[in-house]
Amino acid sequence: MPDKLIPGPDHPITVEPNPARVVVKAGERTVADTTRAQVLREANYPPVQYIPLEDVDLAMLAPTEHRTHCPYKGDASYYSLTAVPDGENAVWVYEDPYDAVAPIKGHVAFYPDRVEIEEVG
Repeated sequence: MPDKLIPGPDHPITVEPNPARVVVKAGERTVADTTRAQVLREANYPPVQYIPLEDVDLAMLAPTEHRTHCPYKGDASYYSLTAVPDGENAVWVYEDPYDAVAPIKGHVAFYPDRVEIEEVG
């Protein structure tokens, strides 16, 4: 089993509800629209919006075989966005995240260079 690390002062991670509405678009098409996003802030990385799967247009996603491992969050699976040319592996999900980031379970995130992510309100 890969290493499992706990967030701490040397690598802080927080997950908090985003009070804003978050809209994700691929080109002109809306991929996700939610008022239930979770914002994950990890060390010095930019914040990441995790969107509940229920608020995503699943018809625009196609599962891929790509997998990655984060020692702080767990194993990630990926989806391609079918609506954009560079959409391969543009979306990821931690289906069984580690306890420290449990609120992102059932949520997906999008690479911000592949989609437009807008916070409204």
